[in-house]
Amino acid sequence: MKRILDLIISILGLFLLSPLIIIIILLIHFNLGRPYFFIQLRPGLGCISFKFIKFRTMNNLKDKKGNLLPDDKRLTKIGSILRKTSLDELPSLWNVLKGDMSLVGPRPLLIEYLDRYTPEQSRRHKVKPGITGWAQVNGRNTISWEEKFKLDMWYVDNHSLWLDFKILFITIWKVAKSEGVNQQDHATMKEFKGTKHGG
Repeated sequence: MKRILDLIISILGLFLLSPLIIIIILLIHFNLGRPYFFIQLRPGLGCISFKFIKFRTMNNLKDKKGNLLPDDKRLTKIGSILRKTSLDELPSLWNVLKGDMSLVGPRPLLIEYLDRYTPEQSRRHKVKPGITGWAQVNGRNTISWEEKFKLDMWYVDNHSLWLDFKILFITIWKVAKSEGVNQQDHATMKEFKGTKHGG
């Protein structure tokens, strides 16, 4: 049933929101240029990597040494709006349609984080990653990594179709209020460097 729900909503979403998707592509074209999408390998179910896709929200400005500038220096005005409204996530419906992701589940994080998880935190990969999840509706980027992983583990142990519906409805409410988009004083979530003392 979860997969059927994913298919129905992703197909309807991509179809009904296609005019909005085209408008966003045009806005990115005139503000940032190509590419229009941000594509990156992320670990999914069973830690198997897949190509995660979002709308591009940052430029590629570099310092004198050729290193990319910090996220807060590269996040554009249009990118900030897309993130605040979560519209940058719309292309991820394609990942859901393909089966790489689900509508609801732990967020797919960076591959380099895999070696930094505790055995308990690694259990987040026992379910498909999601566009939204239990951690996203309980603090999103305003809570610590440890709190976020505890919420992910709770979802892994308690997930159900009813819980998914609940999370989807709460997500719509949270997005409408633009709650928990960024950590204070950071354009994005801080890098996860591992949990101290294995906690």
